[in-house]
Amino acid sequence: MFHGRLEGIYVTERKTEELRSVAEVEAVAGRGVRGDRYFQQQGTFTKPDSPDREVTLIEIEALEALARETEITLQPSQARRNLVTRGVPLNHLVGREFMVGDVLLRGIRLCEPCGHLEKLTAIGVQSGLCHRGGLRAQVVKSGTLHADDAIRPVEREK
Repeated sequence: MFHGRLEGIYVTERKTEELRSVAEVEAVAGRGVRGDRYFQQQGTFTKPDSPDREVTLIEIEALEALARETEITLQPSQARRNLVTRGVPLNHLVGREFMVGDVLLRGIRLCEPCGHLEKLTAIGVQSGLCHRGGLRAQVVKSGTLHADDAIRPVEREK
């Protein structure tokens, strides 16, 4: 069991633009994060009706480890993920539901770093974030995400 928190929220309307930090954002079931490129089906690798493109998350600890181990420092916005978490084991949330504040998300698959991310940042980012590049998730229940929201798993009755 974990109790983490939402460190930051990042969006961009166009796939080639830098992500900007916002204090809050609406998460819409079946669509994603309002104001983001994937919400508007403008992102890289966009597939219609693909729930794994609705919202992406990354652990701040992964970015800290990248800096420590490779001397590559990425600002949270440079990771190109919508939500930056602290204290959340994202790899363990594939196939599981979890709450971010009042928003219900379901982990779909790992969000491995790609050549596009490395091209936009620095050589070594792709290998440095391998298996810790984050999580792709689906918005199951809509609501507003706020920076500093609590993040917790949803425990199902057995």
